[in-house]
Amino acid sequence: AGDGVPVFTGLIKLDRRSLTVPRTWRTRRMVFVNSMSDVFHEKVPVAYIREIFGIISECTGHTFQVLTKRPGRALQLAAHLPWPDNLWMGATIENRDVLDRVRLLQGIPAAVRFLSCEPLLEPLPRLPLDGIHWVIVGGESGPRARPMSRDWVREVKTQCDARDVSFFFKQWGGINRRAGGRRLDGKIYNALPKAASLGTRKT
Repeated sequence: AGDGVPVFTGLIKLDRRSLTVPRTWRTRRMVFVNSMSDVFHEKVPVAYIREIFGIISECTGHTFQVLTKRPGRALQLAAHLPWPDNLWMGATIENRDVLDRVRLLQGIPAAVRFLSCEPLLEPLPRLPLDGIHWVIVGGESGPRARPMSRDWVREVKTQCDARDVSFFFKQWGGINRRAGGRRLDGKIYNALPKAASLGTRKT
């Protein structure tokens, strides 16, 4: 696309050379596994997913965040994958039409389960938070970014506070993310999952 917006071509590329890179890291890292992809895409072979999870299980000094729009496939494969405490499993929840993803995520035996409400495209007044440890909220970026209401963000935060779920506000989004900033009502919210900070598995 000429406006700089990434377009998925349908081609899946397995980057095997990157799989073992975490073994070389000497300092602790927080790794977002797939910023521009989805580990649980239907075309990703199960054997390759097992390789990814195997590396995560091996590299316990690092924390790996895996985000998907396909928690149904993740749940289907869950019994055949390792779920070490350093693996955080999340689902993208941008509007009410995909709230079923939360139910699927809740069935996955991850030490930390999180929701990425980014981009947040409409109010989520009844966000199911049982078994959820962390919620990230952010606006859409890019030249065609849709606006996000402050009230939508506040509503999600209020629900998180009521259920003792950690809340992270990432950005307002829009064309100029720096101008929009990260402050909600004058504050920056950087909370991480409580289960992770305590080093315990919370269900």
